[in-house]
Amino acid sequence: MEIKIVKQILEWNEDVSGDIIKELDRDKVCLINLMGSPGAGKTTLIKQIIESLRDKYSIGIIEGDVAGQIDAETIKDMGIPVVQLQTDGACHIEALSIQKILPMFETSKLDVLIVENIGNLVCPAEFNIGEDYRITLLSVPEGDDKVVKYPLMFRATDALVINKCDVLPYFDFDCGRVEGNENDINPDAPVFRVSGRTGDGIKELTEWLDEKIARKLSEGHVDRKPIFSEKGEGE
Repeated sequence: MEIKIVKQILEWNEDVSGDIIKELDRDKVCLINLMGSPGAGKTTLIKQIIESLRDKYSIGIIEGDVAGQIDAETIKDMGIPVVQLQTDGACHIEALSIQKILPMFETSKLDVLIVENIGNLVCPAEFNIGEDYRITLLSVPEGDDKVVKYPLMFRATDALVINKCDVLPYFDFDCGRVEGNENDINPDAPVFRVSGRTGDGIKELTEWLDEKIARKLSEGHVDRKPIFSEKGEGE
């Protein structure tokens, strides 16, 4: 019975995410789901992406947090349209929340909508929100064992970003180990080494992202591999 309930929830979420895909395809908007732990540097990375791509694309941001609006204020100060999504304790964002927020943007005037998901390496990985691409952020202070410990998050992503590489000399963190683990479970996902603080490595990431956005805007929604296997297993 418990497994059946989970399946029903996921199927319902898939239905809504499908509606989001149709709506954003109509308005030619690329939806990006950015995921990572609290403190990994998601907002700082978003700021770097905005600065790199704002002259080419019209960008909007959905800031997901359990509470507060600190990150949304940061984005607002950059002159970027932003909506704060407060989950009041929920550990992930579901497609229905995104669907309700879309009318708050003039999506016909947007090219890119980036969702900063809730800081969590578990629950957000399980829920499609109608995104075209997923980016997973892992910061050096978190440790280099996270791909092994949380495989679904890293298997279901389109790119892995190792952030805060400027502090590598101060941590026992092996980038090669992370890249090897990622390649074992998700060989199609590129891995980028960046520093959100200094901007190192951002150019390579945004060039990849630019290519992906252009593909979506010209071809429509890009089919992504399923999060779960045919048996519904996430791990």
